[in-house]
Amino acid sequence: MAIPVIDFSKLNGEERAKTMAQIANGCEEWGFFQLVNHGISEELLERVKKVSMECYKKEREEGFHNSNKAVKMLNELVEKKSSEKLENMDWEDVFLLSDENKSEWPSKTPGFKETMAEYRSELKKLGEKVMEVMDENLGLPRGFIKKAFNGGDGGDNAFFGTKVAHYPPCPHPEMVNGLRAHTDAGGVILLFQDDKVGGLQILKDGEWVDIQPIPNAIVINTGDQIEVLSNGRYKSVWHRVMAMPEGNRRSIASFYNPSLKATIAPAPQLVEKVKREEDQGYPKFVFGDYMSVYAKQKFLPKEPRFHSVKAM
Repeated sequence: MAIPVIDFSKLNGEERAKTMAQIANGCEEWGFFQLVNHGISEELLERVKKVSMECYKKEREEGFHNSNKAVKMLNELVEKKSSEKLENMDWEDVFLLSDENKSEWPSKTPGFKETMAEYRSELKKLGEKVMEVMDENLGLPRGFIKKAFNGGDGGDNAFFGTKVAHYPPCPHPEMVNGLRAHTDAGGVILLFQDDKVGGLQILKDGEWVDIQPIPNAIVINTGDQIEVLSNGRYKSVWHRVMAMPEGNRRSIASFYNPSLKATIAPAPQLVEKVKREEDQGYPKFVFGDYMSVYAKQKFLPKEPRFHSVKAM
């Protein structure tokens, strides 16, 4: 079993209808799919690989091994000869890039800031194209999702963040998770994953399925807010990263999320007429309120999060 791989370039040709249907299937049946021929140059993607790995080696690796809590706790368990598993922490080195925190971006790696700024700009455009395809497939006006994420106006208030993560080799992968199972809180996620070291899995029909590494593909998945806007047609999917005994897995995940002030609710076009708001499947809420709940419940079932935010 493998997640769909879709040639995004065919969206503009004779196979447009087929490609639209493939993306609809990826959203409805999988919650994850991979895009190839997505328009981001291989030259830029190769530079992203280079600077992200150099940044980890130069600015992050020593700190991971010397001060990461999971490393410390795992070493203690091994010394005690314990068979216990670390359930509440992850074997990952991670930092966030956003326009709001540019002064905090890594600065010792030549070309890192410039390359990642260029990459984020290109990826944001790709995210907006993907959202337009979702609009069309759902029968919504063009730009509906983007407008909802921006708080209902034509401004640029949506949040676009990039999580740069590495999952170094783990001496005891059976005792710790690379990243615990969760669904993503936000909107559309665009992942540039390692093309050699695997480990990413999604939960499909009760089974954990590997997401196959494909060179220079962009993995797309939908978050909780797309589930709400689509009134449950595009459900966010549980996924996790396994700790691996060999290889240093690169994972660059970008999140096209609503503004914290944006109000999120099922698109009116997708809601059957109900007499009372409480009869609708998903509540209407402010995204910032949802994030407050998610911060405490990220690794727990998502349905109680929707109920919690409904009660706020």
